[in-house]
Amino acid sequence: MEPTVLDRLLEISALFDRDMRSAFAGTSLTETRVHALWVLQHAGPITQQALAQALGTTARSVSALVDALETSGYVVRVRHPDDRRAVLVTLTDDARTVMTRMQRDHAELTTALLSAVDDADRPAFERGVLAVLERLRHLADVGQVAYADVEKAGAPGGAS
Repeated sequence: MEPTVLDRLLEISALFDRDMRSAFAGTSLTETRVHALWVLQHAGPITQQALAQALGTTARSVSALVDALETSGYVVRVRHPDDRRAVLVTLTDDARTVMTRMQRDHAELTTALLSAVDDADRPAFERGVLAVLERLRHLADVGQVAYADVEKAGAPGGAS
């Protein structure tokens, strides 16, 4: 059977995941931690509430995330200059160095991947990728596919 476009997109996703796990092996970084650092690199110092919102997670989850990043030396919490009740999460100098390298590597990978597409086809390719991304975001938001209803007692993964 010939792979479908979805099969190829899933393979791309798996390859990105494998590449990220390999790149951060031996470090305290995970995909979630890198995402938080990426947000901080682009947004600058922000409150934990704003970080939670940007990551689409809860205040409790982001608090544990920031604790882990702080323990690893990637972020510090500092008092907000205008609001005594608020605390800002900010990158450390070491984290900024890591993020600068990561941004450079990100740009190089973008260039390498796009070099596989003919120059004349790139605008259409980029429009297509964006269209697929927007549709997938919508489908994920509405949650059209679920399999909990098909799992029965005695079936693989089901209760027996």
